[in-house]
Amino acid sequence: MLRLDRITKIYPTGEVLKNVTWEVRPGDRIGLIGVNGAGKSTQLKIIAGIEEATSGKVVRQGEPRIAYLKQEFDVDLSRTVREELFQAFAEASSVLAKLRLVEEKMASDRAAKDSHYLNKLIKELGILQSRFEAIHGYELEAKVEKILPKIGFSQKDAQKRVGNYSGGWQMRIALGKILLQDPDLLLLDEPTNHLDLETIRWLEEYLLEQTSAMILISHDRMFLDKICTQIVNTERGISRTYLGNYSAYLEQKLLEEEAAQSAFERQQKDLASQQEYIDRFRASATRSTQAKSREKLLEKVEKVEAPLKNSDRPDFHFQSAPRSGRQVAIVDDMTHTYGDKILFLGVNLEIERGERIAFIGPNGSGKSTLLRLIMGLEKPEDGIAELGQHNILAGYFAQNQAEALDLKKIVIETVFEVVPNWTQTKVRSLLGSFCLSNDSVFKEVGQLSGGEKARLALALMLVKPCNLLVLDEPTNHLDIPSKEMLEDALKEYEGAALIVSHDRYFISKVANRIVEIHDGELISYSGDYAYFQQKKAEEKAASAKALLIAEKEAKRLANRDRQRKRLAKKRNRV
Repeated sequence: MLRLDRITKIYPTGEVLKNVTWEVRPGDRIGLIGVNGAGKSTQLKIIAGIEEATSGKVVRQGEPRIAYLKQEFDVDLSRTVREELFQAFAEASSVLAKLRLVEEKMASDRAAKDSHYLNKLIKELGILQSRFEAIHGYELEAKVEKILPKIGFSQKDAQKRVGNYSGGWQMRIALGKILLQDPDLLLLDEPTNHLDLETIRWLEEYLLEQTSAMILISHDRMFLDKICTQIVNTERGISRTYLGNYSAYLEQKLLEEEAAQSAFERQQKDLASQQEYIDRFRASATRSTQAKSREKLLEKVEKVEAPLKNSDRPDFHFQSAPRSGRQVAIVDDMTHTYGDKILFLGVNLEIERGERIAFIGPNGSGKSTLLRLIMGLEKPEDGIAELGQHNILAGYFAQNQAEALDLKKIVIETVFEVVPNWTQTKVRSLLGSFCLSNDSVFKEVGQLSGGEKARLALALMLVKPCNLLVLDEPTNHLDIPSKEMLEDALKEYEGAALIVSHDRYFISKVANRIVEIHDGELISYSGDYAYFQQKKAEEKAASAKALLIAEKEAKRLANRDRQRKRLAKKRNRV
């Protein structure tokens, strides 16, 4: 279907891609991974024709239809859902808009008074209707109606404006528009960003039903595991293909690293041996010729590069903090509303030292609000939500934390203000852990991208000594190595942590307790994410069984009622 053939891309800031070669075949579901700045989005843009390669080419077999779902969903908030979906058909959409305009003019006062003007509009309407039929416009409208329930919208929902829906629902609309074009290849750039767990699971199931080939960029490792049949890893500007999902890639990469390390060590040993011979006999009367000959050969040897390993990623440990009391935070008979919506109704929760709690629930269920209530940034309408009374040092990272940064300060100076006794090497290592390196550490904060500011804000919060971490979506904008670094640090952390995240892999690695927010309640599961999933499956099975029993009982009672009525009629006839 499509092949990248020795693609190189050079920006003014440097070379991003070097002779990248890989291919996409029909039905492939390829996960494109790599650290931030590795050139993943650049490869998608080159495939989509949005950017040109510096050298190399994209070889296409035939003319595959390519659709591109960007990180910023391409939707018009003022249109209805149905209207927005119909925008997938550019020409038909244009003709339909003209039709609607002519119909409005025909209903105007001028048309009612001016027969010549009305006849002109009727003629124009006929031409447009003929054109709409010629491009199968009515069939396209039927396609829109058919896809509505597939992406979760009822006929009534489709009449509402796009702006009335959350980001997750807008993603569904954007995806629906793309799939209506019946693409051969679907490009997805970070499709799970800012989606809640329910929507991510829906997206997984929906994509697995599609027959189009797809290439997706994601730092969601569980999503990559569910969807992908291949992984393309971009490292040092070079891309390599691995068959299987993300877990299979990790296994293959480990074996590859071990083999590369062995080859590197063997060559280093051989080079050292040769150099020792050269140094020993360079001045020898009898062996100097051999020594010089070996030296020339040594200069021509192609050196094996030291392999990059997972252990090479920056390490991070939380700063030591005083031990807190046993009770870190308490929620007691708390009720809180947002507008007309009841977020919490008489809920209770006790958080103890050493617990790492992940709060789970759909967007809008009150996860972030609960963190703010516990931190005292909001007051509950009734009941109590507060930190513990004994030696609590809390660090709070909000989703909008980056907005509090001083935009005029230099990045590295901003960190030094928090940890003045650190060396520059240690500060730069910390910033590197959060994907801020090279020249970016000497920029003004205001020059950073939104993602870079968020990562800087997270780094600043995490270096402060605290025995309670309150983290609202800490993995947003982090690449996989940075997530792994944070996971390792949290597993060693001795304090308590309250975490809101939609990254299931991250939650499964760090949480030892799950609290689900459902219909205004806090439902606690005293175990990790796997335990939570197991319990949810058991609850679903029990609910299905109870429903089946109830249906059988209802049928039995209905059958008895019919029998009684038949018996009563029979007796009346007698």
